[in-house]
Amino acid sequence: MAGPNGEPHVPPGEEGDEDGFGEAEYAAINSMLDQINSCLDHLEEKNDHLHARLQELLESNRQTRLEFQQQLSEGENLQADVQEPEPDI
Repeated sequence: MAGPNGEPHVPPGEEGDEDGFGEAEYAAINSMLDQINSCLDHLEEKNDHLHARLQELLESNRQTRLEFQQQLSEGENLQADVQEPEPDI
């Protein structure tokens, strides 16, 4: 009788060495997958942290640019006031 994937059904306790994988090989593969998963989790955490820091930097740069533009605008207004001739009375 075939298993769910069309593979032959192997009763419990019998070794299915025809595919070349035993318990040790599956345990090793499972361990490697766990390590890969841990690495990917770590990378995702680093990515999230970097994204948050970049968002902070972007907001800081926006704020600095707005302040600089305001100072520049105020400086131009002061210069215009100084250069305007006073009306003769």
